[in-house]
Amino acid sequence: MSISDIKAALLTAIRDFEIIDCHEHLGPEEERTSEPVDVLNLFGHYTRTDLITAGMSEADFQRLHDHNYPLEFRWRLLQRYLPEIRFGSYARAGFIAARELYGFDDINDDTYEALSAAMQERNQPGVYRWILREKCKIRCCFTQGGNDYGDRDLLLAVMRVLHVHHVHTWEAIQNNAASWGAKVHTLEDYLEAFEQAVVAGKQRGVVGLKIHANPYTDPDYPEAVAGWEGLRAGRIERLPQWHPLHTYVLDRMLEMAARHDLIVATHSGLWGDFRQLEAVHMIPFFMRHPQTRFDLYHLSFPQMQEATIIGKNFANVWLNLCWTHIMSPTLTKEGMRLILDFVPVNKVFAFGGDYMSRAVDKVIGHLRMAQENLAEVLAERVHAGLMTEDQALEVARKWFWDNPKEAYRLEV
Repeated sequence: MSISDIKAALLTAIRDFEIIDCHEHLGPEEERTSEPVDVLNLFGHYTRTDLITAGMSEADFQRLHDHNYPLEFRWRLLQRYLPEIRFGSYARAGFIAARELYGFDDINDDTYEALSAAMQERNQPGVYRWILREKCKIRCCFTQGGNDYGDRDLLLAVMRVLHVHHVHTWEAIQNNAASWGAKVHTLEDYLEAFEQAVVAGKQRGVVGLKIHANPYTDPDYPEAVAGWEGLRAGRIERLPQWHPLHTYVLDRMLEMAARHDLIVATHSGLWGDFRQLEAVHMIPFFMRHPQTRFDLYHLSFPQMQEATIIGKNFANVWLNLCWTHIMSPTLTKEGMRLILDFVPVNKVFAFGGDYMSRAVDKVIGHLRMAQENLAEVLAERVHAGLMTEDQALEVARKWFWDNPKEAYRLEV
């Protein structure tokens, strides 16, 4: 059989899997259904980057999603730049969604109005389950969409905690404490109050904590306490970036995660100055906290080789391909090839859509791209005689289901 024939057979089987979506930013469904939707929803979120880079002004991008302007006016704003971005992988997810969810093979002058009407007709309670469960076969999503996650059978909460350890002012510290219903004076007060919030979150269904990979300083307890006391006494107005207090609090938080059996989801890679977000910054934490499980997001894109080596060397780190398939299928497939060379197959998560509520339609587009990418890479291995088709499907099943289920301690 040719590689293309093997890929087709694998893809058919993979698309029949029930899966776990390993990263979304979906809030409660009401965030989606409480506002009108139309074709421009398919060109928001990450597509913003491509539109702005192609020349659209920020003001015009905001107008795309402002329903005070007529649909035709907003479509014309997009139409000018659509030829420049339509072949990129961010836009492709929207075109797939238009086809698979609403039956439109293209998005153009002839279809945008009817597509908008079809999207609005479906924008009713139950739209999440229609898209995610029925169309995508997603059993559950790990989501970071706020404090009220709504459907706790479908949306499993990951608690964002960057603001907890990355504090610069006394006001920020007090605001955090107030959000937990606590008043704090000492550093230990603060840490105890946060741990109580973690316990309460887990009781509500939280399955993990979310941090960022950053170039933290080495842990230094005396410096951390000095920074805290300087803020409390008013001698210091604002701590500098990456102060030892941040590292000390983060270390204590990672201890709490292990103590309460919560995985730590870690953003790495693309956004802004991505050099500040490289996965290698986390190696000292992986080493200091061997009992803490880490879910390393985005394969530190584009530093994928370094992330793959991390996945090989640290038993407490899982590699998550969330977001990567729409950043670049080309680089993501190369990353998967490296993973199959380097990393045990039980240490990888295949997919996370990484979309907000307004763009939930595009989850299916991203998922289809992820399924195609994995089928192609596995087909190459089968064709080369390195595995059988059954073995390839077992790898795919691990990446889409078994591995996140085990790492996140799910009972599904």
